[in-house]
Amino acid sequence: MKLDSDLQAIQEVRNCLQEARAAQKLLETMSQPQIDAIVAAMAHAAEQEAERLGALAVQETGFGKAADKKAKNLFVAKEVYSAMKDMQTVGIIRKDEARQVWDIAQPVGTIAAIIPSTNPTSTVLFKCMIALKARNAIVISPHPSALRCSQESAAVMRAAAESAGAPPGLIHCLSQPTLEASGELMRHKLTDLILATGGTAMVKAAYSSGKPAYGVGPGNVPVYIHRSAQIERAVRLILQSKTFDYGTICASEQALVVDESVKPALIEQLQRQGAYFLNVQEKANVAAILTVGKGMNPRIVGRSPQVIAAEAGITIPEETQVLIAEESHVGPEHPFSMEKLSPVLALYTVSGWQEGCQRCIELLTLGGLGHTLGIHAEEASVIEAFGLEKPASRIVVNTGTTFGGIGATTGIFPSMTLGCGTAGNNITSDNIGPQHLLNIKRVAFGIKEMPVAEPVRETPIPRPGSGSGSDAEPFARQMAESLASAHPLGITREEVAQIVRNVLAEMQRK
Repeated sequence: MKLDSDLQAIQEVRNCLQEARAAQKLLETMSQPQIDAIVAAMAHAAEQEAERLGALAVQETGFGKAADKKAKNLFVAKEVYSAMKDMQTVGIIRKDEARQVWDIAQPVGTIAAIIPSTNPTSTVLFKCMIALKARNAIVISPHPSALRCSQESAAVMRAAAESAGAPPGLIHCLSQPTLEASGELMRHKLTDLILATGGTAMVKAAYSSGKPAYGVGPGNVPVYIHRSAQIERAVRLILQSKTFDYGTICASEQALVVDESVKPALIEQLQRQGAYFLNVQEKANVAAILTVGKGMNPRIVGRSPQVIAAEAGITIPEETQVLIAEESHVGPEHPFSMEKLSPVLALYTVSGWQEGCQRCIELLTLGGLGHTLGIHAEEASVIEAFGLEKPASRIVVNTGTTFGGIGATTGIFPSMTLGCGTAGNNITSDNIGPQHLLNIKRVAFGIKEMPVAEPVRETPIPRPGSGSGSDAEPFARQMAESLASAHPLGITREEVAQIVRNVLAEMQRK
Protein backbone atom coordinates (compact mmCIF):
# COMPACT_ATOMS: atom_id res chain seq x y z
CA MET A 1 0.00 0.00 0.00
CA LYS A 2 1.14 3.55 -0.74
CA LEU A 3 0.63 4.60 2.89
CA ASP A 4 2.96 1.87 4.09
CA SER A 5 5.60 2.75 1.51
CA ASP A 6 5.39 6.44 2.42
CA LEU A 7 5.83 5.63 6.11
CA GLN A 8 8.79 3.39 5.31
CA ALA A 9 10.38 6.16 3.22
CA ILE A 10 9.93 8.69 6.02
CA GLN A 11 11.37 6.27 8.57
CA GLU A 12 14.37 5.71 6.33
CA VAL A 13 14.98 9.47 6.28
CA ARG A 14 14.90 9.63 10.07
CA ASN A 15 17.24 6.66 10.44
CA CYS A 16 19.72 8.14 7.95
CA LEU A 17 19.69 11.52 9.68
CA GLN A 18 20.29 9.99 13.10
CA GLU A 19 23.28 7.99 11.84
CA ALA A 20 24.60 10.99 9.93
CA ARG A 21 24.34 13.27 12.97
CA ALA A 22 26.28 10.81 15.18
CA ALA A 23 28.97 10.34 12.53
CA GLN A 24 29.30 14.08 11.94
CA LYS A 25 30.05 14.70 15.59
CA LEU A 26 33.04 12.35 15.24
CA LEU A 27 34.17 13.91 11.96
CA GLU A 28 34.09 17.33 13.60
CA THR A 29 36.90 16.28 15.95
CA MET A 30 39.30 15.37 13.13
CA SER A 31 42.29 17.46 12.09
CA GLN A 32 42.89 19.22 8.80
CA PRO A 33 45.38 16.55 7.57
CA GLN A 34 42.85 13.82 8.39
CA ILE A 35 40.06 15.62 6.53
CA ASP A 36 42.31 16.26 3.55
CA ALA A 37 43.28 12.59 3.37
CA ILE A 38 39.62 11.59 3.36
CA VAL A 39 38.72 14.00 0.56
CA ALA A 40 41.79 12.98 -1.46
CA ALA A 41 40.66 9.34 -1.27
CA MET A 42 37.17 10.36 -2.43
CA ALA A 43 38.58 12.28 -5.39
CA HIS A 44 40.75 9.33 -6.38
CA ALA A 45 37.77 6.96 -6.22
CA ALA A 46 35.66 9.36 -8.30
CA GLU A 47 38.37 9.44 -10.94
CA GLN A 48 38.66 5.65 -11.00
CA GLU A 49 34.91 5.15 -11.28
CA ALA A 50 34.15 8.09 -13.61
CA GLU A 51 33.57 6.00 -16.72
CA ARG A 52 31.45 3.29 -15.07
CA LEU A 53 29.23 5.78 -13.27
CA GLY A 54 28.80 7.90 -16.40
CA ALA A 55 27.69 4.91 -18.44
CA LEU A 56 25.34 3.85 -15.66
CA ALA A 57 23.71 7.31 -15.63
CA VAL A 58 22.97 7.22 -19.36
CA GLN A 59 21.74 3.63 -19.16
CA GLU A 60 19.32 4.45 -16.37
CA THR A 61 18.04 7.90 -17.38
CA GLY A 62 18.48 7.96 -21.15
CA PHE A 63 19.87 11.51 -20.84
CA GLY A 64 23.12 12.67 -22.42
CA LYS A 65 26.26 10.88 -23.61
CA ALA A 66 28.28 8.37 -21.60
CA ALA A 67 31.58 9.98 -22.62
CA ASP A 68 30.40 13.40 -21.46
CA LYS A 69 28.98 12.02 -18.21
CA LYS A 70 32.43 10.57 -17.61
CA ALA A 71 33.96 14.00 -18.37
CA LYS A 72 31.70 15.64 -15.78
CA ASN A 73 32.67 13.06 -13.17
CA LEU A 74 36.33 13.71 -13.96
CA PHE A 75 35.74 17.46 -13.69
CA VAL A 76 34.62 16.92 -10.10
CA ALA A 77 37.43 14.47 -9.34
CA LYS A 78 40.14 16.70 -10.76
CA GLU A 79 39.13 20.35 -11.15
CA VAL A 80 36.84 20.71 -8.16
CA TYR A 81 39.23 18.73 -5.98
CA SER A 82 42.21 20.78 -7.13
CA ALA A 83 40.38 24.03 -6.28
CA MET A 84 39.56 22.95 -2.73
CA LYS A 85 42.31 20.55 -1.68
CA ASP A 86 44.42 23.24 0.01
CA MET A 87 41.44 25.09 1.48
CA GLN A 88 41.58 25.40 5.26
CA THR A 89 38.34 24.18 6.82
CA VAL A 90 39.44 23.16 10.34
CA GLY A 91 40.25 25.38 13.32
CA ILE A 92 41.67 28.87 12.82
CA ILE A 93 41.57 29.35 9.07
CA ARG A 94 42.58 33.03 8.90
CA LYS A 95 44.31 35.59 11.12
CA ASP A 96 44.02 39.26 10.35
CA GLU A 97 46.98 40.62 12.30
CA ALA A 98 46.19 44.25 11.51
CA ARG A 99 42.61 44.08 12.77
CA GLN A 100 43.34 41.36 15.34
CA VAL A 101 40.52 39.07 14.18
CA TRP A 102 40.71 35.29 13.90
CA ASP A 103 38.30 33.28 11.70
CA ILE A 104 37.44 29.84 13.05
CA ALA A 105 35.75 27.26 10.80
CA GLN A 106 32.80 25.35 12.18
CA PRO A 107 30.82 22.75 10.17
CA VAL A 108 27.14 23.42 9.60
CA GLY A 109 26.25 19.84 10.55
CA THR A 110 24.08 17.55 8.42
CA ILE A 111 23.29 18.48 4.84
CA ALA A 112 20.23 17.40 2.85
CA ALA A 113 21.25 17.10 -0.80
CA ILE A 114 18.68 17.11 -3.61
CA ILE A 115 20.04 15.59 -6.85
CA PRO A 116 18.78 16.16 -10.43
CA SER A 117 18.25 13.44 -13.02
CA THR A 118 20.26 15.33 -15.64
CA ASN A 119 23.55 15.21 -13.70
CA PRO A 120 22.95 12.42 -11.20
CA THR A 121 26.45 11.03 -10.70
CA SER A 122 28.62 14.14 -10.98
CA THR A 123 26.35 16.08 -8.59
CA VAL A 124 26.45 13.28 -5.99
CA LEU A 125 30.26 13.08 -6.20
CA PHE A 126 30.50 16.87 -5.97
CA LYS A 127 28.20 17.34 -2.99
CA CYS A 128 29.75 14.48 -1.03
CA MET A 129 33.25 15.86 -1.51
CA ILE A 130 32.47 19.47 -0.57
CA ALA A 131 30.36 18.35 2.39
CA LEU A 132 33.09 16.22 3.95
CA LYS A 133 35.76 18.80 3.17
CA ALA A 134 33.83 21.14 5.49
CA ARG A 135 33.37 18.29 8.08
CA ASN A 136 29.67 17.78 7.43
CA ALA A 137 27.55 14.66 7.01
CA ILE A 138 25.26 14.34 3.99
CA VAL A 139 21.98 12.61 3.26
CA ILE A 140 21.13 12.44 -0.45
CA SER A 141 17.67 12.45 -2.00
CA PRO A 142 18.17 11.25 -5.59
CA HIS A 143 15.78 11.75 -8.46
CA PRO A 144 13.57 8.65 -8.76
CA SER A 145 14.55 8.17 -12.41
CA ALA A 146 18.24 8.18 -11.47
CA LEU A 147 18.06 6.17 -8.26
CA ARG A 148 20.52 3.38 -9.04
CA CYS A 149 23.34 5.52 -10.46
CA SER A 150 23.00 8.06 -7.63
CA GLN A 151 23.09 5.31 -5.02
CA GLU A 152 26.13 3.76 -6.68
CA SER A 153 27.91 7.13 -6.74
CA ALA A 154 27.16 7.66 -3.04
CA ALA A 155 28.39 4.16 -2.25
CA VAL A 156 31.69 4.90 -4.03
CA MET A 157 32.12 8.07 -1.99
CA ARG A 158 31.21 6.40 1.30
CA ALA A 159 33.57 3.46 0.78
CA ALA A 160 36.45 5.75 -0.18
CA ALA A 161 35.87 8.06 2.79
CA GLU A 162 35.64 5.24 5.31
CA SER A 163 38.73 3.54 3.88
CA ALA A 164 40.62 6.76 4.60
CA GLY A 165 39.45 6.93 8.21
CA ALA A 166 36.08 8.71 8.06
CA PRO A 167 33.49 7.60 10.64
CA PRO A 168 30.90 5.17 9.19
CA GLY A 169 27.52 6.70 8.44
CA LEU A 170 28.55 10.13 7.12
CA ILE A 171 27.13 9.55 3.64
CA HIS A 172 23.63 8.21 2.97
CA CYS A 173 21.49 7.97 -0.17
CA LEU A 174 17.77 7.31 0.17
CA SER A 175 16.45 4.12 -1.42
CA GLN A 176 12.86 5.40 -1.55
CA PRO A 177 13.08 9.00 -2.85
CA THR A 178 9.41 9.93 -2.72
CA LEU A 179 8.09 13.47 -2.46
CA GLU A 180 7.12 12.73 1.12
CA ALA A 181 10.62 11.50 1.91
CA SER A 182 12.25 14.56 0.34
CA GLY A 183 9.91 16.81 2.30
CA GLU A 184 10.73 15.03 5.55
CA LEU A 185 14.45 15.25 4.80
CA MET A 186 14.30 18.99 4.18
CA ARG A 187 12.12 19.80 7.20
CA HIS A 188 13.52 17.41 9.83
CA LYS A 189 15.05 18.91 12.96
CA LEU A 190 18.32 17.00 12.39
CA THR A 191 18.81 18.63 8.97
CA ASP A 192 20.95 21.73 9.30
CA LEU A 193 21.22 22.93 5.69
CA ILE A 194 19.75 22.05 2.28
CA LEU A 195 21.80 21.90 -0.92
CA ALA A 196 19.17 21.69 -3.67
CA THR A 197 19.83 21.15 -7.37
CA GLY A 198 16.79 20.31 -9.46
CA GLY A 199 13.61 21.71 -10.94
CA THR A 200 12.06 25.03 -9.94
CA ALA A 201 9.42 23.33 -7.77
CA MET A 202 12.01 21.37 -5.79
CA VAL A 203 14.21 24.41 -5.24
CA LYS A 204 11.20 26.43 -4.11
CA ALA A 205 10.28 23.64 -1.69
CA ALA A 206 13.81 23.78 -0.26
CA TYR A 207 13.54 27.51 0.39
CA SER A 208 10.07 27.03 1.88
CA SER A 209 11.17 24.31 4.31
CA GLY A 210 12.16 26.65 7.10
CA LYS A 211 15.80 25.52 6.87
CA PRO A 212 18.81 27.41 5.51
CA ALA A 213 19.11 26.41 1.85
CA TYR A 214 21.29 26.83 -1.19
CA GLY A 215 19.13 26.33 -4.25
CA VAL A 216 19.76 27.04 -7.91
CA GLY A 217 17.30 28.31 -10.46
CA PRO A 218 16.81 27.51 -14.15
CA GLY A 219 19.33 28.72 -16.71
CA ASN A 220 17.71 30.18 -19.81
CA VAL A 221 21.14 31.32 -21.04
CA PRO A 222 21.30 33.85 -23.89
CA VAL A 223 24.51 34.38 -25.86
CA TYR A 224 25.18 37.66 -27.64
CA ILE A 225 27.43 37.63 -30.72
CA HIS A 226 28.74 41.14 -31.35
CA ARG A 227 29.96 42.36 -34.72
CA SER A 228 33.53 42.35 -33.36
CA ALA A 229 33.41 38.62 -32.48
CA GLN A 230 35.69 36.06 -34.09
CA ILE A 231 32.80 34.24 -35.75
CA GLU A 232 34.43 30.91 -36.66
CA ARG A 233 35.88 30.50 -33.15
CA ALA A 234 32.67 31.66 -31.49
CA VAL A 235 30.61 29.06 -33.37
CA ARG A 236 33.07 26.29 -32.55
CA LEU A 237 32.95 27.11 -28.86
CA ILE A 238 29.17 27.50 -28.81
CA LEU A 239 28.54 24.16 -30.51
CA GLN A 240 31.08 22.34 -28.35
CA SER A 241 29.32 23.75 -25.29
CA LYS A 242 25.72 23.23 -26.41
CA THR A 243 26.22 19.67 -27.62
CA PHE A 244 28.16 18.57 -24.51
CA ASP A 245 26.10 15.82 -22.86
CA TYR A 246 23.29 16.90 -25.19
CA GLY A 247 22.80 20.19 -23.34
CA THR A 248 21.92 18.81 -19.89
CA ILE A 249 24.01 21.34 -17.92
CA CYS A 250 21.85 24.31 -16.90
CA ALA A 251 24.56 26.77 -17.97
CA SER A 252 24.38 25.62 -21.60
CA GLU A 253 23.41 28.07 -24.34
CA GLN A 254 19.67 28.43 -25.04
CA ALA A 255 19.45 31.34 -27.48
CA LEU A 256 21.88 33.09 -29.82
CA VAL A 257 21.42 36.86 -30.17
CA VAL A 258 23.43 38.08 -33.17
CA ASP A 259 24.20 41.47 -34.67
CA GLU A 260 22.54 41.76 -38.07
CA SER A 261 25.82 42.78 -39.72
CA VAL A 262 27.49 39.44 -38.94
CA LYS A 263 24.42 37.20 -39.15
CA PRO A 264 25.25 35.80 -42.64
CA ALA A 265 28.76 34.83 -41.50
CA LEU A 266 27.36 33.28 -38.33
CA ILE A 267 24.79 31.18 -40.22
CA GLU A 268 27.43 30.03 -42.68
CA GLN A 269 29.72 28.87 -39.86
CA LEU A 270 26.87 27.23 -37.95
CA GLN A 271 25.84 25.20 -40.99
CA ARG A 272 29.45 24.33 -41.80
CA GLN A 273 30.01 23.06 -38.27
CA GLY A 274 26.92 20.86 -38.04
CA ALA A 275 23.89 23.01 -37.24
CA TYR A 276 20.58 22.33 -38.98
CA PHE A 277 18.19 25.27 -39.49
CA LEU A 278 14.53 24.35 -39.22
CA ASN A 279 12.09 25.63 -41.82
CA VAL A 280 8.71 27.05 -40.83
CA GLN A 281 6.91 23.69 -40.70
CA GLU A 282 9.80 21.90 -39.01
CA LYS A 283 9.98 24.66 -36.43
CA ALA A 284 6.28 24.22 -35.65
CA ASN A 285 6.72 20.45 -35.30
CA VAL A 286 9.66 20.76 -32.90
CA ALA A 287 7.99 23.56 -30.93
CA ALA A 288 5.02 21.27 -30.33
CA ILE A 289 7.17 18.72 -28.45
CA LEU A 290 9.55 21.02 -26.53
CA THR A 291 7.24 21.52 -23.56
CA VAL A 292 4.63 19.63 -21.60
CA GLY A 293 2.35 21.93 -19.66
CA LYS A 294 4.59 24.65 -18.23
CA GLY A 295 7.79 22.59 -18.17
CA MET A 296 10.25 20.87 -20.46
CA ASN A 297 9.24 17.65 -22.14
CA PRO A 298 11.34 14.90 -20.49
CA ARG A 299 11.22 12.92 -23.74
CA ILE A 300 13.52 15.45 -25.44
CA VAL A 301 15.73 16.48 -22.49
CA GLY A 302 19.29 15.30 -23.00
CA ARG A 303 18.48 13.55 -26.30
CA SER A 304 20.31 13.68 -29.60
CA PRO A 305 19.09 15.90 -32.47
CA GLN A 306 18.15 12.75 -34.37
CA VAL A 307 15.92 11.48 -31.54
CA ILE A 308 14.27 14.90 -31.21
CA ALA A 309 13.71 15.09 -34.97
CA ALA A 310 12.13 11.64 -35.02
CA GLU A 311 9.89 12.61 -32.11
CA ALA A 312 8.81 15.69 -34.10
CA GLY A 313 8.27 13.70 -37.30
CA ILE A 314 10.94 15.45 -39.36
CA THR A 315 14.05 14.24 -41.17
CA ILE A 316 17.49 15.77 -40.62
CA PRO A 317 21.01 14.86 -41.80
CA GLU A 318 22.73 12.17 -39.73
CA GLU A 319 25.68 14.45 -39.01
CA THR A 320 23.50 17.19 -37.44
CA GLN A 321 24.89 18.45 -34.13
CA VAL A 322 22.22 20.96 -33.11
CA LEU A 323 18.80 22.17 -34.26
CA ILE A 324 18.28 25.93 -34.71
CA ALA A 325 15.09 27.91 -35.24
CA GLU A 326 14.97 31.61 -36.04
CA GLU A 327 12.80 33.43 -33.53
CA SER A 328 11.61 37.00 -33.01
CA HIS A 329 9.44 36.75 -29.89
CA VAL A 330 10.01 35.92 -26.23
CA GLY A 331 7.42 34.39 -23.95
CA PRO A 332 5.87 31.14 -22.68
CA GLU A 333 3.86 30.85 -25.88
CA HIS A 334 7.13 30.69 -27.85
CA PRO A 335 8.83 27.44 -26.73
CA PHE A 336 12.12 28.17 -28.47
CA SER A 337 12.60 31.21 -26.21
CA MET A 338 12.51 29.02 -23.09
CA GLU A 339 15.11 26.77 -21.43
CA LYS A 340 15.78 23.66 -23.52
CA LEU A 341 18.14 21.13 -21.91
CA SER A 342 18.80 19.57 -25.29
CA PRO A 343 20.75 20.41 -28.47
CA VAL A 344 18.15 22.96 -29.63
CA LEU A 345 18.79 26.71 -30.02
CA ALA A 346 16.82 29.83 -30.85
CA LEU A 347 18.39 32.50 -33.07
CA TYR A 348 17.49 36.19 -32.64
CA THR A 349 18.65 39.06 -34.85
CA VAL A 350 19.38 42.55 -33.45
CA SER A 351 20.63 45.81 -34.91
CA GLY A 352 23.38 46.47 -32.35
CA TRP A 353 24.56 45.84 -28.82
CA GLN A 354 21.91 48.03 -27.18
CA GLU A 355 19.12 46.01 -28.77
CA GLY A 356 21.07 42.84 -28.03
CA CYS A 357 21.29 43.92 -24.42
CA GLN A 358 17.53 44.33 -24.18
CA ARG A 359 16.83 40.99 -25.88
CA CYS A 360 19.16 39.17 -23.49
CA ILE A 361 17.41 40.74 -20.50
CA GLU A 362 14.04 39.60 -21.88
CA LEU A 363 15.30 36.02 -22.22
CA LEU A 364 16.79 36.00 -18.73
CA THR A 365 13.60 37.45 -17.29
CA LEU A 366 11.55 34.72 -18.93
CA GLY A 367 13.34 31.94 -17.10
CA GLY A 368 17.00 32.49 -16.26
CA LEU A 369 17.28 35.48 -13.94
CA GLY A 370 20.56 35.51 -12.07
CA HIS A 371 22.07 32.51 -13.83
CA THR A 372 24.47 32.86 -16.77
CA LEU A 373 24.93 34.93 -19.92
CA GLY A 374 27.46 34.55 -22.72
CA ILE A 375 29.04 37.15 -24.97
CA HIS A 376 31.40 36.82 -27.90
CA ALA A 377 33.06 40.16 -28.64
CA GLU A 378 36.46 41.84 -28.88
CA GLU A 379 35.36 45.37 -27.91
CA ALA A 380 36.05 45.91 -24.23
CA SER A 381 33.41 48.63 -23.87
CA VAL A 382 30.65 46.29 -25.07
CA ILE A 383 31.82 43.50 -22.77
CA GLU A 384 31.83 45.94 -19.86
CA ALA A 385 28.34 47.18 -20.70
CA PHE A 386 27.01 43.63 -20.70
CA GLY A 387 28.75 42.85 -17.44
CA LEU A 388 27.32 45.92 -15.74
CA GLU A 389 23.75 45.75 -16.96
CA LYS A 390 22.70 42.09 -17.12
CA PRO A 391 20.81 40.32 -14.31
CA ALA A 392 23.13 37.30 -14.45
CA SER A 393 25.64 36.03 -11.89
CA ARG A 394 28.11 34.75 -14.49
CA ILE A 395 28.99 36.78 -17.59
CA VAL A 396 30.99 34.32 -19.68
CA VAL A 397 33.17 35.97 -22.33
CA ASN A 398 34.53 34.28 -25.49
CA THR A 399 34.00 30.73 -24.26
CA GLY A 400 31.18 28.20 -24.11
CA THR A 401 28.73 28.97 -21.33
CA THR A 402 28.50 25.32 -20.25
CA PHE A 403 32.18 25.15 -19.45
CA GLY A 404 32.64 28.80 -18.50
CA GLY A 405 29.73 28.78 -16.06
CA ILE A 406 30.92 25.75 -14.10
CA GLY A 407 34.48 27.07 -14.02
CA ALA A 408 36.05 24.55 -16.41
CA THR A 409 37.35 27.18 -18.88
CA THR A 410 37.21 30.31 -16.70
CA GLY A 411 38.68 31.38 -13.39
CA ILE A 412 35.34 31.00 -11.59
CA PHE A 413 35.37 28.49 -8.71
CA PRO A 414 34.73 25.02 -10.23
CA SER A 415 31.31 23.76 -9.18
CA MET A 416 28.30 21.69 -10.18
CA THR A 417 25.91 23.96 -8.26
CA LEU A 418 25.58 27.52 -9.53
CA GLY A 419 23.87 30.15 -7.39
CA CYS A 420 21.64 32.71 -9.08
CA GLY A 421 21.56 35.43 -6.41
CA THR A 422 18.47 37.32 -5.36
CA ALA A 423 17.52 37.90 -9.01
CA GLY A 424 16.89 34.15 -9.20
CA ASN A 425 15.46 33.96 -5.66
CA ASN A 426 18.67 32.32 -4.40
CA ILE A 427 20.66 33.17 -1.28
CA THR A 428 23.97 33.42 -3.16
CA SER A 429 25.26 34.25 -6.63
CA ASP A 430 28.41 32.16 -6.12
CA ASN A 431 29.49 28.85 -7.54
CA ILE A 432 28.98 26.67 -4.46
CA GLY A 433 31.98 25.11 -2.69
CA PRO A 434 33.05 23.96 0.78
CA GLN A 435 33.32 27.60 1.88
CA HIS A 436 29.51 27.81 1.74
CA LEU A 437 29.09 24.82 4.05
CA LEU A 438 30.89 26.37 7.02
CA ASN A 439 29.91 28.61 9.88
CA ILE A 440 32.68 31.11 10.59
CA LYS A 441 33.23 32.14 14.20
CA ARG A 442 35.34 35.19 14.93
CA VAL A 443 37.67 35.87 17.81
CA ALA A 444 38.15 39.62 17.97
CA PHE A 445 40.67 41.39 20.24
CA GLY A 446 40.13 44.89 21.54
CA ILE A 447 42.33 47.23 19.53
CA LYS A 448 41.02 50.61 20.72
CA GLU A 449 38.94 52.14 23.47
CA MET A 450 35.71 54.02 23.14
CA PRO A 451 36.27 57.77 23.69
CA VAL A 452 34.77 59.13 26.91
CA ALA A 453 32.28 61.88 26.23
CA GLU A 454 33.03 65.28 27.85
CA PRO A 455 30.39 66.24 30.45
CA VAL A 456 28.02 68.93 29.23
CA ARG A 457 28.34 72.15 31.25
CA GLU A 458 25.02 73.84 31.76
CA THR A 459 25.01 77.64 32.14
CA PRO A 460 22.93 78.64 35.18
CA ILE A 461 20.08 80.99 34.43
CA PRO A 462 19.91 83.91 36.93
CA ARG A 463 16.53 84.57 38.44
CA PRO A 464 15.02 87.94 39.43
CA GLY A 465 14.80 88.85 43.08
CA SER A 466 11.47 90.00 44.49
CA GLY A 467 10.16 91.01 41.11
CA SER A 468 10.34 94.73 41.90
CA GLY A 469 11.22 97.17 39.21
CA SER A 470 14.60 97.82 40.78
CA ASP A 471 15.66 94.25 40.07
CA ALA A 472 14.60 94.25 36.42
CA GLU A 473 17.54 96.04 34.85
CA PRO A 474 20.40 94.06 36.51
CA PHE A 475 18.51 90.85 35.85
CA ALA A 476 17.92 91.75 32.19
CA ARG A 477 21.61 92.41 31.70
CA GLN A 478 22.61 89.15 33.44
CA MET A 479 20.19 87.24 31.24
CA ALA A 480 21.55 88.90 28.13
CA GLU A 481 25.12 87.95 29.08
CA SER A 482 24.18 84.35 29.89
CA LEU A 483 22.15 83.75 26.74
CA ALA A 484 24.61 85.43 24.45
CA SER A 485 27.55 83.36 25.79
CA ALA A 486 25.73 80.03 25.99
CA HIS A 487 23.58 80.21 22.86
CA PRO A 488 24.65 82.66 20.16
CA LEU A 489 21.42 83.96 18.70
CA GLY A 490 22.64 86.25 15.97
CA ILE A 491 21.36 89.36 17.87
CA THR A 492 23.12 91.84 20.16
CA ARG A 493 23.23 91.70 23.95
CA GLU A 494 21.25 94.94 24.12
CA GLU A 495 18.50 93.39 21.97
CA VAL A 496 18.38 90.37 24.31
CA ALA A 497 18.26 92.66 27.35
CA GLN A 498 15.35 94.58 25.84
CA ILE A 499 13.43 91.34 25.22
CA VAL A 500 13.95 90.37 28.88
CA ARG A 501 12.80 93.81 30.05
CA ASN A 502 9.61 93.46 27.99
CA VAL A 503 8.91 89.98 29.41
CA LEU A 504 9.44 91.19 33.01
CA ALA A 505 7.24 94.18 32.46
CA GLU A 506 4.45 91.97 31.09
CA MET A 507 4.79 89.66 34.09
CA GLN A 508 4.48 92.61 36.52
CA ARG A 509 1.33 93.83 34.79
CA LYS A 510 -0.25 90.41 35.29
